[in-house]
Amino acid sequence: MSRLILLHKPFDVLCQFTDREAGRATLADYVPVPGVYPAGRLDRDSEGLVVLSDDGGLIATLSQPRHKMPKVYWAQVEGEPDDAALRRLRNGLTLKDGPTLPAGAERMVEPAGLWPRTPPIRFRAAIPTAWLRLTLKEGRNRQVRRMTAAVGFPTLRLIRWSVGPWTLEGLAPGQWREVTPP
Repeated sequence: MSRLILLHKPFDVLCQFTDREAGRATLADYVPVPGVYPAGRLDRDSEGLVVLSDDGGLIATLSQPRHKMPKVYWAQVEGEPDDAALRRLRNGLTLKDGPTLPAGAERMVEPAGLWPRTPPIRFRAAIPTAWLRLTLKEGRNRQVRRMTAAVGFPTLRLIRWSVGPWTLEGLAPGQWREVTPP
């Protein structure tokens, strides 16, 4: 039977098990399970849900855009996005690597029970921040960050809340649990 692991990847952890540069944290520092691999990536400066498995077919289903597996992100952005910016995100925009698929995009209140990030994001009294909930069905390199920047609201903090039916619920940064594969 295949294994399926949900990890709450902390900030500043590489989404891989090895690193050529000494001293950087990797998935191996958190998940002592041999033979599992991440289904997609999450940038070192992003936090949140990483799904790992030893089943190549399941990894492909979760990570390849053609399967359109929804992924929900919470993005703290610089500034307060207006309706026009949200509409552009919802309709899809053209980035340097081509057009994005339409995305779910809505304002949200700061998530309750949000854990502190170390180091904290930069704070500027004169520039407000806002939180967005973005739902993507593709996963390009740094896509959320590039999308929010393209509409004029750079991402300061990015958390992947869910992948398909799985969420971060009940997982503190660095914690993982095994679940039954679909």
